[in-house]
Amino acid sequence: MPERVTFTPARAEDVPAILALLTDDPLGAGREHGDDLAPYLAAFEAIDGDPGELLMVGRRDGRVVATFQLSFVPGLSRGGATRAQIEAVRVHADERGDGVGADLMAWAEQEARRRGCALLQLTSDASRQDAHRFYERLGYAPSHVGFKKLLG
Repeated sequence: MPERVTFTPARAEDVPAILALLTDDPLGAGREHGDDLAPYLAAFEAIDGDPGELLMVGRRDGRVVATFQLSFVPGLSRGGATRAQIEAVRVHADERGDGVGADLMAWAEQEARRRGCALLQLTSDASRQDAHRFYERLGYAPSHVGFKKLLG
């Protein structure tokens, strides 16, 4: 029986494995460019140095099998509540359907609660119907319509 996935802060040496997870789907494959690690390492340093950000990896048997970024956003709405935003949720294709995603989301929720967040939110590309069903099974409601504008 394989060992349980453990979630720990990412290290700089995890960046290539994280990038591999980000590129292992049709959307990520078209927007990530792993031939030059320099911008990814610079982004890692910025995230790692910001106390309002957590870049996490899930490891099983020493191998990175999942990743996500958790951002803590203070705000004036909801009585001055802090919200947690989870982004870039990825689970290795070999690990899907084995509870890793649910464990990942439970870990993120527990951390958000520990930090006093009033809610945990996420966005998901409209084309990711399987992901939407997964999030809804976990109790997330598609309550808002999101908009994005590329700036470069």
